[in-house]
Amino acid sequence: MLGKITLDIPPSPGNPRNSEGAMLRRKDGSILFVYSHFPGSEAADDSTADLHAMVSNDEGEHFSPLGLVVSHEETQAKNVMSVSLLRMEDGSIGLFYLERKSESDMRMILRRSADEGRTWSQPSVCMPYPGHYVVNNDRIVRLASGRIYLPCALHRRVVCDDGSVYFDSRSEFVGVYSDDDGHTWHEGPGKCVLAPAGASKTGMQEPGVVEMGAGVLWGWARTDLGRQYETFSMDGGETWTPASPSAFTGPISALSMKHLPDGTLLAVYNPIPLYNGRPVHVNGVWTGGRTPLSLVRLRGHARGELQPTAIEDDPGSGYCYISLFLANDGVLLSYCAGGLGDGACLNRLRVRKIRYEELPAPV
Repeated sequence: MLGKITLDIPPSPGNPRNSEGAMLRRKDGSILFVYSHFPGSEAADDSTADLHAMVSNDEGEHFSPLGLVVSHEETQAKNVMSVSLLRMEDGSIGLFYLERKSESDMRMILRRSADEGRTWSQPSVCMPYPGHYVVNNDRIVRLASGRIYLPCALHRRVVCDDGSVYFDSRSEFVGVYSDDDGHTWHEGPGKCVLAPAGASKTGMQEPGVVEMGAGVLWGWARTDLGRQYETFSMDGGETWTPASPSAFTGPISALSMKHLPDGTLLAVYNPIPLYNGRPVHVNGVWTGGRTPLSLVRLRGHARGELQPTAIEDDPGSGYCYISLFLANDGVLLSYCAGGLGDGACLNRLRVRKIRYEELPAPV
């Protein structure tokens, strides 16, 4: 397997889940790592969760705890999770996270730190409208234009004629963006949906984007159709082309992708689709079929049949919700890595360091 594990945070009594996070370089050279910490006894996505932080002073070889960053109690929300970190134009750190108040109200929040994560500003809401917006961890990007772009999966909550409430599991890919460094936000006029909609029960879930050229974005989203579906924008994420199957196969699991320092792209995902017979439960533990965890290095847009390299391949575990951080001497991957004894694949958090010279050649 590539690289080595430098941090492993298993569930424990009173802390049944530690999951998805993001990293950022601080001005003193250290690496700030913020992740979702679930206190109490429940580990479901809508259970109580806070944001905790750690720091590494040696390029991700070791991490030390910093403690609580944002609690659900102070926000009066069910939980806070799915964090992204971004250096803002004024030099502060931008902390983005989802605040889940109800099934119909989950939006992204921005706080800023002018002292490198010691204290944080009051929260501001990024979404201009209420709704159930899903933005994965480590998904916020700053485009060449300076625009901050949030790729969102928007789920509809419909009140039926008989008064019952219907929550649509099929999501639409929409973009929310700011052109003034996060002070005001706009929802793009275009969106991307799967067509025909009846072919999928997921729609375009957990999308991500990467900028391929000035204002040219490559977007993708997980589906239940055996592949990530892709879409393109030529106007900085305001409008999108119709979705089509990409070269990335997989179960209902998110793909993560970023540019490496040499300009190539590193994509990390689960390449084996569920229709190949991979179980979603192993000995009663939910894995989502999210194994193996693999990577592929690309010169540009992915085409044809890919031959990814496995990072983790335990059939009794599941690997998902990756963050990618470019350290000086390698890539730091944080991801969920739960298996037997953990209750579910989401409950254990792991960091793996892969040195640049270990990465496969680009295709």
